[in-house]
Order: sequence, then C-alpha cells, then structure tokens
Amino acid sequence: MPAASPQPPQRIDGRTARAERTRAAIVEAHLMLLREGELRPTADRIAKRAGVSLRALWSHFADMEALFAASGQLTLDQRDDIHEPIPRDLPLERRIELWCHQRARQLEQIAPVARASSLKEPFSPALQSYRRIHIQRVRDELKSLFAGEIGGDEDTLNALTAAAMWPTWGTLRDAMGLDPAAARTALARIVRSQLSR
Repeated sequence: MPAASPQPPQRIDGRTARAERTRAAIVEAHLMLLREGELRPTADRIAKRAGVSLRALWSHFADMEALFAASGQLTLDQRDDIHEPIPRDLPLERRIELWCHQRARQLEQIAPVARASSLKEPFSPALQSYRRIHIQRVRDELKSLFAGEIGGDEDTLNALTAAAMWPTWGTLRDAMGLDPAAARTALARIVRSQLSR
C-alpha cells in the first residue's frame, strides 16, 4: 500500500490574517487604555489607539460586550503565561511563600483591568463569566496545592479563595494604600492563619 502523500501546508488567506491582526490590535488597545487608568474607554478611543476606524472596530465586534469577552479571554491567557506550577511536596511554609508571591504578581498584572471591570461587571454577562472563571481557577489551585491542609473543609477553601481575589487585593492596595510587598505579606498572613491550625 503506497504511503499517503503529505498534505500541503495550509495557507492563510491574506484577508483573514489582516482581520486577525486588526482584531488583536483592537483588543490590545482596549487593555492598554485600561492599564493606563482609563476606566471607561469609548469605542472611538479604542479604535484610535488601535489605529483603525470606528467602522473597523464594529465590523470585528458586534458590541462592547463582545469586546469585553475578547479582552477577558486575553487577560486569562496572559495570566496563564506567567503562571508556574508549585510543587505540592514542598513544606507548607514554602508553598505559602511561593503561592502568595505568584498570586500577588498576577493580581498586580490584572489590577487595571480589574478596576475597570468592577464598574461594568454588574451589567455585563461577559465580565461576570470571566470573574467566575477566575474564581474557579484560583479555587482549584488552592484545593490542589494545599490539599492536605484543607482536606474537605469548604469553609477554609472559601476563606482562602476570597482572600486571594481582586476585591481583597484592591482593598489592601487601593483603600489601605499598601505597597505590593506589604499587601503580599498581609495575604500570606491570611493564608497562613487558615492553613496552620
């Protein structure tokens, strides 16, 4: 039986590639404006920052909700890019130290997006969905990394999850004015108090 001939590499249509680049530029422009402190960037501001027309923006996104969804996905992807698994067999104190360091870095990265999202989230199913995804990811990681200490104690898992989410970090950083190192120390204290009983 003759060997199957190799399939020719798929060629990406030029228009498709341009469309993907334009879409990516719009999403990145949206996130850049949020990172710069613009909590409610308009479609016009986003289009200008992306270097595209307003018409091009609306041809790629049906509405702002669709743009929020794409920006939420990119934020999740960026979070995954900086995530490093922590060995579960390390001593408890070392796991707490590594996890709090990584979580603080993630929270600092998403801070501008989280601040802006908090204004729109009550009215945005897309943002609500991404908040639930973030919560579940953090919850799953805590449950795995500290499985021996948490056991099946849902109250402890709930307390740890709440401590690790943006509203707590935002309180430490914005409302209380702590710098990242001091906020990380406070987070570690909470985590330690829940796990070292």
